[in-house]
Amino acid sequence: MSSRYLWTPLQLGPVETRNRIVFSAHLTNYARDGLPTAQHAAYYAARAAGGTGLIITEEHSTHPTDWPYEKLIHGFHRDVIPGYLAMTEAVHRHRTPIFAQINHNGGQASSMYSRLPVWAPSAVADPLFREVPKAVTHAEIDEIIAGYALVAEHCAEGGFDGIELQCSHSSIVRGFLSPATNKRTDGYGGSLENRARLLVEIVAAVRKVIGNRLALGVRICGDELIDGGTTIDDAVRIAELVEQTGQVDYINTSIGVATASLFMIEASMHIPPGYAMFIPSAIRKAVDLPVVGVGRFKDPLQAERALAEGHCDLVGIVRGQIADADFAAKARAGATDETRLCLSCNQECVGRMGLNRWLGCIENPRTGREAEGVGAIRITPKPKSVMVVGAGPAGLQAAIASRRNGHAVTVFEKGSEAGGQVRIAASVPNRAEFGDMVRNQLAECRRLGVEFEYDVGVWPGLVEERRPDHVIIATGAEPARPYWVPEDATNVADVREVLEGTAEPFGDVVLIDEIGFHHATSTAEVLADRGCNVEIVTPGMVVGQDLGITLDMENWWIRAGEKGIAQTTDLVPMGLEGNTLTLLHHPTGQNVERRPDWIVLAIHGNPVEWLYHDLRAAGVSVERVGDCVAPRRAHSAVIEGERAGAAV
Repeated sequence: MSSRYLWTPLQLGPVETRNRIVFSAHLTNYARDGLPTAQHAAYYAARAAGGTGLIITEEHSTHPTDWPYEKLIHGFHRDVIPGYLAMTEAVHRHRTPIFAQINHNGGQASSMYSRLPVWAPSAVADPLFREVPKAVTHAEIDEIIAGYALVAEHCAEGGFDGIELQCSHSSIVRGFLSPATNKRTDGYGGSLENRARLLVEIVAAVRKVIGNRLALGVRICGDELIDGGTTIDDAVRIAELVEQTGQVDYINTSIGVATASLFMIEASMHIPPGYAMFIPSAIRKAVDLPVVGVGRFKDPLQAERALAEGHCDLVGIVRGQIADADFAAKARAGATDETRLCLSCNQECVGRMGLNRWLGCIENPRTGREAEGVGAIRITPKPKSVMVVGAGPAGLQAAIASRRNGHAVTVFEKGSEAGGQVRIAASVPNRAEFGDMVRNQLAECRRLGVEFEYDVGVWPGLVEERRPDHVIIATGAEPARPYWVPEDATNVADVREVLEGTAEPFGDVVLIDEIGFHHATSTAEVLADRGCNVEIVTPGMVVGQDLGITLDMENWWIRAGEKGIAQTTDLVPMGLEGNTLTLLHHPTGQNVERRPDWIVLAIHGNPVEWLYHDLRAAGVSVERVGDCVAPRRAHSAVIEGERAGAAV
């Protein structure tokens, strides 16, 4: 498919975008003390340099009552303007327009930081924050509107090219628009036209401040996915009301409510790309304004298809450009094989937000560290020969970082292919996209000229024979056997053995989840699909506990129910005798028993560290990275590989 739509300029009021790719608004947690930082400027500038057509920043709060999370930009303070100027100037150097999204989160917030009641249209508690808000008075509505105008004025002074009003998934305006949260009986409640009154008044106030110098957009939720919430028919009518103001230049779209159905806003790999395209498609049929479509676009072909089929006028690509700042430039050059495709794993982007950490990326160690210069090329004047042992994510990233700086790198892998545990994890049908990590790393290795030797086990004698200047050990971890499993047990297997096919459990299977992530749940699905009766037991309070962080929990529960996978919590394995598994129910201190045909273990592995210790004892210049240091997740492997390779 050609890309004649994707690279066509588009006019948004006074602003022209050079292409149809939008780096849409998303939280970063880069703010400090309510102010934008140098990291904001570097982060957005990297995507501008990478060729995106338009950047829309994360939200800027419009009122002191709005402080739902710690690292929010407080746009209502004039102190933000120097940071705004630094941000916009950095982006404008690359001839890219940048808009500021402004917002008041309303009842979808907490008083924890502000120590003030949260404001909302009605006293309806949010399901996430569980705090009853104050139903705003008419005087407070006027104050809200004035706050939007004030922040728009600050943004104009700060050099932004446009303003986007966030009225979609977490906003006091959304609260007014939605019949689920607006129970008012005055002129701001009841009919859809009344519920949209606040939005229309904010549009007028902001346009009055910015005049025709800046573009103005509105982001609308097309389906809240909650009982009694906004539906697509409502959204289409809201879009028509927005257009009828004659003061708005484009409409952006969204799906879900951030504090009720976030798993559909920032969908993981279990949700198909383009899943929310019905929203901009319906709105575009009803209005003449340009419409932005969003919904897990992984590659430029998907974006081009959405444009070609008339679903939208621009495409919001966030995680794709978080993973690869040069996404747009590579797409324009036809270098799709070089694009670092997003995995939609949500581990270091969405997941870090939920943990109050700054935004990063599982496969791109530069993301979140642009201001520090991580990942920059530093060609060495004294190239070394580097031996990397192990072709998992840690070893591959070490090879990339070392070769990028001019060293001669050879990767030795005892198996016949690269990938390590990532390759195994991606063998599960509904986790296949995780394998893009390995494909992305291998593509980078090929581009840089990294050498590979497969089916080669490395021992000290081989290192002595090859005589490298430096060795990086990335030998990973191996499955462990816990104390309670007898040595002669033949009906016990690790999840890796199941997925690799070296163990084939049947019948009734008890799966022990001590890791709390995809290890247990993915393997359980594979076994259930093979006809096994599966029960997952865990010492924790929730099976797959960390799936909540990556927004995989809701859909896991749906699939587990469909496949008949049982989930039992608060059980600690104590012993196995024959087929009798003894488990301690620790809340009561009582033992319970299971008599499965097989037991499958999702437990932490043991680091394979002997080679590192032997080489270090022999005086070899050596470093180790990833699971052979301590078994963790892929992001740790990539970060350590980057550090070790860049330090050679």
